[in-house]
Amino acid sequence: MPVQQLKDAPLAPLTTFRLGGPAARLVTATTDDEVIAAVREADASGTPLLVIGGGSNLVIGDKGFDGTALHIATTGFSLDGTRLELAAGEVWTDAVARTVEAGLAGVECLAGIPGSAGATPIQNVGAYGQDVSATLSEVVAYDRRAEETVTLTNAECAFSYRHSLFKEHPERYVVLRVRFELEDADGLSAPIAYPETARALGVGAGDRVPLARARETVLKLRAGKGMVLDPEDHDTWSAGSFFTNPILTAGEYEAFLARVAERLGPDAAAPAYPAGDGRTKTSAAWLIDKAGFTKGYGSGPARISTKHTLALTNRGEATTEDLLALAREVVAGVHAAFGITLVNEPVTVGVEL
Repeated sequence: MPVQQLKDAPLAPLTTFRLGGPAARLVTATTDDEVIAAVREADASGTPLLVIGGGSNLVIGDKGFDGTALHIATTGFSLDGTRLELAAGEVWTDAVARTVEAGLAGVECLAGIPGSAGATPIQNVGAYGQDVSATLSEVVAYDRRAEETVTLTNAECAFSYRHSLFKEHPERYVVLRVRFELEDADGLSAPIAYPETARALGVGAGDRVPLARARETVLKLRAGKGMVLDPEDHDTWSAGSFFTNPILTAGEYEAFLARVAERLGPDAAAPAYPAGDGRTKTSAAWLIDKAGFTKGYGSGPARISTKHTLALTNRGEATTEDLLALAREVVAGVHAAFGITLVNEPVTVGVEL
């Protein structure tokens, strides 16, 4: 079957925001060879290339993309004992469900995260106490610089909080396959690490629970925050968490605490979590809320979710500029209140915050 190619193709339907203008050309690839061929063709002709998986982490400008958009629609789910291999185009949340059905632990708390498997290592996707970097063993990718397919180990992926080699060099690698080493814990989950998950499950940190129960609990928690895709619910017309949680140096943290006391009183307690190297991570959602941007904030077609302050949403008629105006307002407000500049988590195409 020939590769599907469209000209002046709408990109908004390929994103969870449902925003953005058209691509000059859209190629849909269903095999690794088709992905590589499309990348090579674009590179050889000097054509700008935009790689799209599940579109759950993309903010595309209203003018669209003047180049080739490559939609990776490859499929493949392979289990060999505790080793899992996923094609980049596999729907992530479906893959998680299948690992739970197979009785394997390690990604059950990443249930409900929209997007494709190939995108998970780029952001080092994480939620509810799990990150893909904890179980990911290898990434097979096309290296555009070397013009060859390479296999990168976990260490070579250089994972950190919401970051990786692939995010550091966005123009170099196109992920083809992702491999994981999961755990057979007799049908039990990995140790529950996140306080909110532990509370919802009624267990202590470090306890294990049946895999299906862990997955179902996380799905319920995510749905309550509008973080599980639902076409009828505009709170899910988003990219999930729009900002990353700030990580502060010791000096930045002290200055932050002073701003908190000044704004909220000496007894106010800001969320704080050790982040290594003497640094402290705080909560972007808390900052947004305490800066005055509460759930449902906004009067236009782009607003903060009614369920979660960390999600910016398209209420149905928004443009990308509407969304960016709201994002800039939030960033400016948080900086004015607490001296911290929030950083967007989604990738922007043709626009900047």
